[in-house]
Amino acid sequence: MKQPLKSRNRSGIIERTLTDINNTLEQSVFAEKISRRGGLLQVVDPRIKLISMIVFLLTVGLTRQLAVLGILCAFTFLLAALSAIPIGFFIKRVWGFVLLFTGIIALPAIFITPGPAIADLPFGLSVTKTGVQTALFLILRSGTSVSFTILTILTTPWADLLKALGVLRVPDVPILILGMTYRYIHLFLHLTDEMFLSRKSRTLRKLSGKEERRLVGEVASHLLGKSLHLSSEVYLAMESRGYRGYPKTINVFQIRWVDWCYSGAMLAILSAALWFGK
Repeated sequence: MKQPLKSRNRSGIIERTLTDINNTLEQSVFAEKISRRGGLLQVVDPRIKLISMIVFLLTVGLTRQLAVLGILCAFTFLLAALSAIPIGFFIKRVWGFVLLFTGIIALPAIFITPGPAIADLPFGLSVTKTGVQTALFLILRSGTSVSFTILTILTTPWADLLKALGVLRVPDVPILILGMTYRYIHLFLHLTDEMFLSRKSRTLRKLSGKEERRLVGEVASHLLGKSLHLSSEVYLAMESRGYRGYPKTINVFQIRWVDWCYSGAMLAILSAALWFGK
């Protein structure tokens, strides 16, 4: 007896996991390639970018004019284009997340915020002008802040970004945790991919629901034991390569004329945004 079309087309947990892992690894590799391109933000000193990001976030949080927030949002798209970041990839990476989560939070404000009614809806609901403005403020603030943060991360190699945290006097322990987390994510993604791929190569039939759940439990327990075993080995490997509690990179940070120009332009733009956004 033939299985229903929906059941036959439904992919198993091994196929879905392999697809998700490969997509995650591809995005990570693509992000690293972006940080090596010759765009505007890629050539700016990581310390300057980090300080600019903090000032930018403060400016967005203090701005009280929707028009100014819209200009700052458009400015992030300009920086993305000048930094050789595909606009489609940038919109999907930032605004898909913002509209999904922040939009859900901001949606009730349209109806429950007191103010002049714009449109009347069934069940006694009405769209208010104050509610729409509140929702737009929340979405624009979140989207613009996330956009500039993602720009900083995409255009800066991870090791340089951790090293740049020293200018903010961040303690060594959080930097160590971030560095180890980044290493472990990639390490265990590759390990999980190899485990599921090896299991798939030895599977001759579609697994049942019970077998899939048992497979997930076995993989999770194996990864937990592997993480405990590799934690000391990874740290010893880092120490053997010169790690002494603070990240070291081949790149030597040096303030150049492009950094001064970028700093001056950002200072002028953000000062104007603060002045007109009061």
